[in-house]
Amino acid sequence: MLFSSSEFLLYFLPFVFGGFCLLAAYAPPRANLLWLSLASLVFYGWWRPENLPLLLGSIVFNYWLGGVLLRTPRRAVLVAGIVFNVALLAVFKYTAFVVESTNDLAGTHWAVPAIVLPLAISFFTFQQIAYLIDAHDGAVTEHDFGRYVLFITFFPHLIAGPITHHREMLSQFADPNRFRPRLDFVATGATLFLIGLFKKVIIADPFGTYVRPIFQAAQVGPVQLVEAWSGAIAYSLQMYFDFSGYSDMAIGLGLLFGVALPPNFNSPYKARNIIEYWARWHMTLTRFLTAYIYNPIVVALTRRRAERGLPLPRRGRMTVPMFVTLLALPTMFTMLVSGVWHGAGWQFVVFGLLHGTYLVVAHGWRMWKTRRDIPLDSDDPLRVAGSVLLTYLCATVALVFFRASDVHSALRVLGGMVGLHGGLLPPPLAKVPFMPALAGMAGFSFGPSRLIDMMLAVRLVLFLGVVWILPNAYQWLRNYPTALGLEPKPSWLERFIPAVTWQPRVATGLVIGAISTFTLLYAVSGAPTEFLYFQF
Repeated sequence: MLFSSSEFLLYFLPFVFGGFCLLAAYAPPRANLLWLSLASLVFYGWWRPENLPLLLGSIVFNYWLGGVLLRTPRRAVLVAGIVFNVALLAVFKYTAFVVESTNDLAGTHWAVPAIVLPLAISFFTFQQIAYLIDAHDGAVTEHDFGRYVLFITFFPHLIAGPITHHREMLSQFADPNRFRPRLDFVATGATLFLIGLFKKVIIADPFGTYVRPIFQAAQVGPVQLVEAWSGAIAYSLQMYFDFSGYSDMAIGLGLLFGVALPPNFNSPYKARNIIEYWARWHMTLTRFLTAYIYNPIVVALTRRRAERGLPLPRRGRMTVPMFVTLLALPTMFTMLVSGVWHGAGWQFVVFGLLHGTYLVVAHGWRMWKTRRDIPLDSDDPLRVAGSVLLTYLCATVALVFFRASDVHSALRVLGGMVGLHGGLLPPPLAKVPFMPALAGMAGFSFGPSRLIDMMLAVRLVLFLGVVWILPNAYQWLRNYPTALGLEPKPSWLERFIPAVTWQPRVATGLVIGAISTFTLLYAVSGAPTEFLYFQF
């Protein structure tokens, strides 16, 4: 069930929220815990009810194993639990990929099994692995089955995140006041949800109509310069507003039911470098990978160096061998895991390794500046704009692999972006002096494209401006509760336009109401597309 579908907007959400309010008024808080758990299971099973036993079996097994680890924190038990969860994920997500790759490499002809990927398996697997690790380390302080079930299944974050942590969720579920509607939570939650819905159905989905034919064309042949760049930038904006919209909707839904979810998306295209980009994009995935993969590897390697009497980093300064061992290799492995987690295909392997390379270069550059006492970041507007643009371009190149059906298709798009396939330039450019001669030398000609039009160019410029200039939803609502622990910095526009922060005014309500009515009517009247992260 999609957040933007008529089933969810007209039936599921009003019914579940109405029941939540009634139980809050006439029943103990535990009743709403059960109500939300049952509603979440219905939500999950709406698409494929046969996947419910898998989800429930995973929950029961990991809760039981967590209890075992709390009583007897044996490493062998923890390893068995992690292996079980990873194997379950691998069977459903990677079996076909492994078989196809084996056939290609070894010349075999094994049949590729038809396995339907269960929704959210990547997300609830990571959450439960983290729970087991923390139970083994003694970091789990609460072990209640009812709260654990809601922690895993809570429908606002179940399908595509945020990837929640038991410490931040179970403590909220233990608070009886959380299961009673709060006016400030409901107001900001509904506003966030409607903002996210607008991003999804009004902004993100129309970009998909341009992106799809360009990447389909790349499956069978080269893509010319303008079309390749248009497709890559359009997809970067589609992904941005799709995932940003989903994250807003998830956090808004959580607030409606008294639960604050962690932030997951914070204007990543405003990042000055790729390190900051990953601190803003899919923030809870970055948090998980850092805490449960990167940090343990670095700690283990550091201990090994110490045992062998090798030098260790001092005040962040490293030699080249130290940098390679303690930073570059762990980073590359962690981002490889990130890429493979996102999808089963060689294009996702390249995506992960490409971002790993970006991060290694960025860390190396910052360490080089540190050794020479050069300031890490500049406040000069031109340098900031240049670094933001460079970071965005790097992310866009990686997203080409993220969107393409295979590596060859991605390379065709990238080849078009660097001009290897020639192409058509917009006819008005033919009137620019010397342009026809230069275009002919480069192998370009002038004429309209069959895949893009002027409307796409207008949309690209307009929404790149929105991404880079306007405050995000959390900055707009920064004086009211939104994501858990998030303290948004004021937007630079507040110095000139105080109204860029949300206030419960009549005029604001009328404007939001009009836009929301249009968005809701548009959403329920059409056929909503799937959120892009639902496939993971």
